[in-house]
Amino acid sequence: MADTLGHSPDSSASTTRNATAALAVLLLALAPQIIELLWSFATIFGVSGRSPIQVLTAHGSALLLAIPNYLGAGGKALGSDTLLALIYSYPLFAVALLTLFLKEKGPQDYFGGVALMALALFALWASSDLQGTRGFSFGAGTAPRMFGVLMLLLGMGVAVMGLVFDGPKLATYHWRGPLFVTLSILSFAGAIRPLGLIISAFAAFMIAALGTPETRWKETIIVGICLTAGCSLLFPYALGLPLQLWPRFLIQ
Repeated sequence: MADTLGHSPDSSASTTRNATAALAVLLLALAPQIIELLWSFATIFGVSGRSPIQVLTAHGSALLLAIPNYLGAGGKALGSDTLLALIYSYPLFAVALLTLFLKEKGPQDYFGGVALMALALFALWASSDLQGTRGFSFGAGTAPRMFGVLMLLLGMGVAVMGLVFDGPKLATYHWRGPLFVTLSILSFAGAIRPLGLIISAFAAFMIAALGTPETRWKETIIVGICLTAGCSLLFPYALGLPLQLWPRFLIQ
C-alpha cells in the first residue's frame, strides 16, 4: 500500500524524525522565554519579578513585532525582550526550518553544532547592553562578544559538517554533564557582582567539575586555582575590564 501511494516506510520515518528534530530546535529557540515564564509563577508567592501575564505579553509582542520595532527604532535602544527575539530566537527559528527540510548525515555533529550556536547567540544577547570597543580601549562587552562570535562560527562549522559528512548517531543523553555545566554558568552570573571574580570563577569551575564522576579533586583544585589566577590577571589588568576581584563586603 505504501509503495502504491508513492510513499515508503523509510521516507515516512525520516519525515517524522525531521519534524521531531525541528520541534526540538524550536523549543530551544524559545527556551529563555519558557524559563522566564515558569519562573514568573514564583511571583505568586511574593518573589519579585514580572507576573506570568506580563511575561507572556512582553515576549509575545517582542516575537511578533521584533523586526518592525527594529526598523522603526531610528537608532534608539531596543528593549531586552526585542533583542532576545532578534539575536537569539529568530536565528534558531531559521535553523529549525532548515532542520525540517534537510536530512543530517551526522546527527551528533549537527545537533552539537546547533547547541553551540544557541549558547553563542545567548551570550551575544546577554552582552548586548555592555560597552563595546572604543578605539583601542576594550569595553566590558568586548571579550564576551568576541568569544560569542567565535563560538557561533565554530557551531556553524560543526553543524555544516553534520549535514555534509556521515557521522555518528545521537548518543544516549546523560543529564549530569549539561546540568552541572549549566549550574556553573548560572552560579557565575549570579555571584560575579556580589562575590567578585575570584570566588565566583573558582566556584563555577568546581561546580562544572561535578559533571563527571571521573573528576580527580586534587588535580581539579590545582587547575581551578591556576585558571582563577589567570582570569584575575587577564581581565582586570591585561584587558583593563572593570571587573571586581573580591566580595563587596570586603571592599566596603
